Amino acid sequence: MPSTANAASPTDTRDVPWNNVVRFVRQLSHDLRNHLNAIELQSTFLAELAQDGELKPEVQRLREMTYEIGVTLQKLTGAMSEANPRLMSYRAADFVDDLREKIEADRPKESGSIDWDAKLGDETLQIDPQLMQQATLELFNNAFQHERGEGNLVANARTEGDHFVFELREPKKTFAALTENWGNEPLLKVGRGHYGLGLHRVRVIVQAHQGQLQARYVSESSCLHTTITLPLSREAA
Repeated sequence: MPSTANAASPTDTRDVPWNNVVRFVRQLSHDLRNHLNAIELQSTFLAELAQDGELKPEVQRLREMTYEIGVTLQKLTGAMSEANPRLMSYRAADFVDDLREKIEADRPKESGSIDWDAKLGDETLQIDPQLMQQATLELFNNAFQHERGEGNLVANARTEGDHFVFELREPKKTFAALTENWGNEPLLKVGRGHYGLGLHRVRVIVQAHQGQLQARYVSESSCLHTTITLPLSREAA
């Protein structure tokens, strides 16, 4: 009788390389989008045939739903992709000002609950401004949405030696997460419309800029400190 000691049971867990996961999701997304494109073409044809006044809005809603699914798949694959920054010289102070203006434009209600503290001069970064803004905005979005405590957020920007430091301090009602691998554990928390990829994307972008992402929770003040550290341009260091 053959031994079954090494046979895998249905409950076995397997460590799958992250690159394999990304490749699988990319292919699945591509295949699903092909189906969605076919549905879009069919719904367009139905809209041309529809004469009933009540039917036309329903067909339009079908097209909108199809579009939303496609956008979700596109965002998902984007969140899992590598960061390939196009570096350019950018004043650190301008980066912070642009970030502040973006938040005020996109989230005017929440922007009033941010205290900005920037101590910068003419220091220059070598960054992809769009990617780095995407990363820092993700930190703010998380702070606005997850277990927020009483009090304002504090956005502190400064230089330390030959590095630019951006620190977001957020009060927390409760906090039980571990911060040692902050942003390095994708898919850890998955929920409706959220796939545990936001912080991982932040880390990928920051590391592509030769920077670091760190977090620590200060229990005395019930505050989470998340820090992005980037090297300054050699001319500014």
